[in-house]
Amino acid sequence: MDVIMPQLGETVTEGVVTRWYKKVGDAVKADETLFDIETDKVSTEIPAPASGVLAEILVEEGVTAKVGARLAVIRESGQAAQSLDLAPVAPATISREPTSEAPPERRASLDAAGRLSPVVRKLVAEHGLDPGRISGTGRDGRITRDDVTAFIAGAAKSAVSAAPAAPAPAAIDATAASTTVPLNSVRKRVAENMLKSWTTVPHVLQVAEADFHRVEQARQALSAEWKSREGFALTYLPFIVRAVSIALAKFPRLNATFNGDSLTLHRRIHLGIAVDLGFEGLLVPVVKDVPNKSLPKIAKEINDLSNRARAGKLKPDELAEGTYTLTNNGAFGTVITAPIINQPQVAILSTDAIRKKPVVIEGPEGDSIAIRPVGVLAQTFDHRAVDGAYAAAFLRELKTIIETRHWAQDLQA
Repeated sequence: MDVIMPQLGETVTEGVVTRWYKKVGDAVKADETLFDIETDKVSTEIPAPASGVLAEILVEEGVTAKVGARLAVIRESGQAAQSLDLAPVAPATISREPTSEAPPERRASLDAAGRLSPVVRKLVAEHGLDPGRISGTGRDGRITRDDVTAFIAGAAKSAVSAAPAAPAPAAIDATAASTTVPLNSVRKRVAENMLKSWTTVPHVLQVAEADFHRVEQARQALSAEWKSREGFALTYLPFIVRAVSIALAKFPRLNATFNGDSLTLHRRIHLGIAVDLGFEGLLVPVVKDVPNKSLPKIAKEINDLSNRARAGKLKPDELAEGTYTLTNNGAFGTVITAPIINQPQVAILSTDAIRKKPVVIEGPEGDSIAIRPVGVLAQTFDHRAVDGAYAAAFLRELKTIIETRHWAQDLQA
């Protein structure tokens, strides 16, 4: 069976094989980790597609492969005995012979540097490290990304413990030239996608305010119990995700992708949640089939996906098939954010800070003023796909759901 380079996200076309966990001739079991792939969006472990023996490795560590490329061959169970007789094929390497004058330490450094993958080479360069000082745990002693990060952490720890007193920080030279910071791979991909979307899509922003009083009541009633049981806080986001899924079912032209001269309406509602990676870029893991999930399940899934996104532990299919995206900047106190559409989707919603405000309450005995938690719902839509009236009607429906739904009952589901 051929081992194929998987699709790691909708816009990803290639990835770097950073580590093989097996050598040619080793037995493998279906679903055990076979190799690691790193792209500009995610670093992930890829399982073996079948049980058998690893007969060939066609793409070595550090090599970039296109989606769909053959990476290796597994001889399945019935052919395992035969495949064990295959002689392992030595991986192709680039020889970098040091000069005879180079001291042993320099030769070690050159040899290590010659076998670095592009990802590891970049990380070493960014931190100004000598690869000869880093012990490699990869196949044939290759240095992996984990080796570099462990070396950096160890060096920092040693420096702290060895210094009797921390020196005063160097004064910043106000006259010094500007510092140039290279973009990491995730930042580059975000930049490319945002530029493409902004220059090809006619963006329109619409904003509505929603009273989160009912949501807040449900949260406060169960927040302590929830955090004690689940281990994380119950935020507004799962309620908004649930409300968006209900509203999209009534406005399917926003749960769609634009295809030049046609619009594909998706029956299933898969909501992408933008996750910040420590100010170094964004990933958009996808909560799939949201209408079929309870509010507690949505909250747990969002928390799990967000944590694994920041830890680089997402699976390829968890970044794929999104039909609508939400970005949540409220934790930073923003008032209104005009988000850029995640192509080829046709709309994206930003949820900003929810603040207490005076609100006019209409009642049978006249109007009154109450202090309520009010949040802004800012939706950017593709004017090629829908017009302003349709998008505004969706926002009105979303606002109504947030303000009138019996959210306490949803939490008990």
